[in-house]
Amino acid sequence: MLTTVELMPEAPPADRVGKVLPRWLREVPLYQRAAKLLPLNGKPLALEDLRRLPLITKHDIRRDFPRNFLRAGVELDTLLDQDLVELEQTSGTSEERVPLLLGRGWWAEQEERALRLNPLAARVLDDFPAARRVTITSPVCSGDICYSGVPTHADRIVGNALFVSLSRYPFLWSDAELARMAGEAADWQPQFLDVDPVYGVLFALYCERQRIRLPSLRFILSSYEFVSAAHRRILQRVFGVPVLNLYGSTETGHLLMETGPDEMRPSQETALLEMVAADEQGIGDLVVTTLTNDFMPLIRYRIGDLVEQLGPPRAPRYVVHGRAADAFFTPAGRRVTTWQIDQCLADLPGMVHYQLCEQPDGGWLLRFVPDPAAPNAALPAELQRRLVERLEIRGQLVVQATDLLVPERSGKFRLGYPARKPTPAP
Repeated sequence: MLTTVELMPEAPPADRVGKVLPRWLREVPLYQRAAKLLPLNGKPLALEDLRRLPLITKHDIRRDFPRNFLRAGVELDTLLDQDLVELEQTSGTSEERVPLLLGRGWWAEQEERALRLNPLAARVLDDFPAARRVTITSPVCSGDICYSGVPTHADRIVGNALFVSLSRYPFLWSDAELARMAGEAADWQPQFLDVDPVYGVLFALYCERQRIRLPSLRFILSSYEFVSAAHRRILQRVFGVPVLNLYGSTETGHLLMETGPDEMRPSQETALLEMVAADEQGIGDLVVTTLTNDFMPLIRYRIGDLVEQLGPPRAPRYVVHGRAADAFFTPAGRRVTTWQIDQCLADLPGMVHYQLCEQPDGGWLLRFVPDPAAPNAALPAELQRRLVERLEIRGQLVVQATDLLVPERSGKFRLGYPARKPTPAP
């Protein structure tokens, strides 16, 4: 494995990064020990200085929260009483949930910056300053709304967004529940859908069966988790509008926005991106330094996802490869990411969703939900052939069609469940 650190070229201006870092290193308790590694002499720091600081993880955010972020003399109750901040949590899909301290209004501001990187989304926001959205995701995944009962329609409206999903088990949605969701969506007349891809796809299939159209739609925004080629194909087939991928996390904000085919661009004002520990394929761990949430700045935060940089240095584009924890390894130690598995299956119609599990005894299980609108009798055999070849599988791979796949406790769905984590070969 390579150990070099690559600073992604299209970062925010060096003078802006250099000016905020010294203050955070001096004032934020989490970073005061690391500050001793750098010359804080009142001058702006260079980007090279950033590389000397240690990486932080979710564990560092959780430890002694919120005192690890509060400046001397600042009390959390005071910030809350003054309505300056809001407390949130990550969804907790891959590990324990992480508490967060976000500036009031920060989420909406950084989201709009990212959306406007895409020309179509920017035009829609210009044409519809109060653009309406319908959000279809797990109730526990959204930073704007959380509920465990059955809220009223009015309770599920936040600004210009209507939240229609009430359960984190979309494969168990009844026709009555889907009819309610579709009726509410049609009445809301949204300019875009904001979806977790699995939830969005199951909603789309219902609309397809019932011949329901949403004529006000201009695009579909896919976020919350990895959007597969199967998800994208169904959403575009049903609604006839582009599916735009938006990547980020609750703790960092949205970092990358799809701006064209196979093209993700960075939101430069929101964060500075690095890639560390790149493997022989040029795929490495994403490290983020946030720049706009002064209440909980993250310096060199290892987010847990894998990325790849493409294109010329002055105009790069990025591929998000999925969670590092979800990647598989071949017997020779070569890493195979979620994105690489999905690309291996991308041109195969007939799937709604799938999960690939590596078992400790060397066996493998692929479970998939068939697409009722695109039956494919040859699909199981072809899935097996491609995965055996891509992963160099030596044991048995069982391919199983099912009508139910279960999410994590967060409500999100993982595509890959590796059994082991060897160090990739150099």
